Amino acid sequence: MEKQNQYFPQSVSHPGETLAEKLEEMGMGPKEFALRSGKPEKTIIAVINGASSITADMAVQFENVTRIPANFWINNQRSYDEYQARLRHEESLKAAFPWAKNFPIAEMIRKNWIPAISSSIEKASALLSFFGFADPSAWEEYYMKQELKVAFRISLCHTNEPYAISAWLRQGELQALALGQVEFSEKAFRDVLPEIRQIMVSRPDDFFTQLQALCLIAGVKVVYTPQLPKAPISGCTRWLNDTPLIQLTNRYKRYDIFWFTFFHEAGHIIKHGKKDIFLEIDGYTENEPDKESEANEYAASWILTKQQETEILRNLPLQDLEIKRYAAKFNTHPTLIVGRLLHLNRISYREGREYLLPVSFD
Repeated sequence: MEKQNQYFPQSVSHPGETLAEKLEEMGMGPKEFALRSGKPEKTIIAVINGASSITADMAVQFENVTRIPANFWINNQRSYDEYQARLRHEESLKAAFPWAKNFPIAEMIRKNWIPAISSSIEKASALLSFFGFADPSAWEEYYMKQELKVAFRISLCHTNEPYAISAWLRQGELQALALGQVEFSEKAFRDVLPEIRQIMVSRPDDFFTQLQALCLIAGVKVVYTPQLPKAPISGCTRWLNDTPLIQLTNRYKRYDIFWFTFFHEAGHIIKHGKKDIFLEIDGYTENEPDKESEANEYAASWILTKQQETEILRNLPLQDLEIKRYAAKFNTHPTLIVGRLLHLNRISYREGREYLLPVSFD
C-alpha cells in the first residue's frame, strides 16, 4: 500500500550540533559538561563532532545540565538516524537500477500493479515494495536460488524471462491475499468440482466469479492474472502455506483451453504435493513430466471421458447437428468437443473455428 502524506526533510543535522550551540550559549566547554553530566570527555567530544550517538541514558543526564528535556535529544537522534538510513537506502536503490531495468515496468504500471512513476529511484523502490524485498539480492535468493524450499520449490534461473515471470507470480500472491483466510478441504474441493463443471457447460457471463466463489468454499483460491510481455504463461498451481492457489491467464483467449487449464491445475492440487510449484510456461523444465501427464489426464476426464471421446471419434466426421447432439448427450458444450478434436488433430482449425468461443476478462 502506498504511504500518504509523509514528509522526509532534505537534511537533518546531528544532535551534536545542537549540543555544541547550547554549550556555547551556556559558556561551558566539553570538559566541564562531561564532568557535570557524568560522561567521559572523549564521549562528549565524539557527540559534538557527530561521531557518536546520544543514547537514552545520555539524554536523561543531559536534561539536568542543559535544562532541555530528554525526549528532545532522543527525538533529534532518532530523526538523524532515520535520515542517515534513508540516505543509505537511496544509495542502495541507485545500485538496484540495473536489476529494475529487467522488469516490464511500463506494463506493470498500465495494469496498476505498481504506481505510476518516472525516476529510476522510484522505479527500483516500487519494484522492491511490490515484491516485499529489501534489496535485489533477496529477489535473487527467492526466485533464482530456491532459498525458500520450505514454502515451495521454485527456480526461474532456466526460464527465458525470470523477471516478468516473477512479477506475474507475485501479483498472484497479492491477489490471493486479498481473498482473505480460507481453510482447505480436499473433500470439499472434490465435492464442488461437478458443480464447477456445470458452470463450464452452461457458460454464464459471470462464470469466473462463480468459479472463484465455489473454490473458496473448499479453501482453494483461484485468481486471474493477465500475462506480461515475453512471459507466455497459461497457469500455475502452488501452495501458499496451507492454502492452494490456482493462478490463471487468458493466454489463448479460448473458452475450451481456459477450462482445460483450470482442471489441469485442479489435478495438481488433488494428486500432487504441497511443496511443488507447477508453472505452465514454455521453457520451464522444473515440472515433472509424469505429474504433468497425470494432470492432463485428470483435466481431460472433466471435459470428456475417454469413453465419450472414443464414441465421438468413431463417428467422425461430425456435422453441426451431430456436435450439438453429442454436447447434449454428454452434458458438455460444443466448443469443448471441438477443442478436444483440434487437440487430437482429428479436425482442422478451419473446420472447427466457428465453434471456438472466446473468453475475455478485460
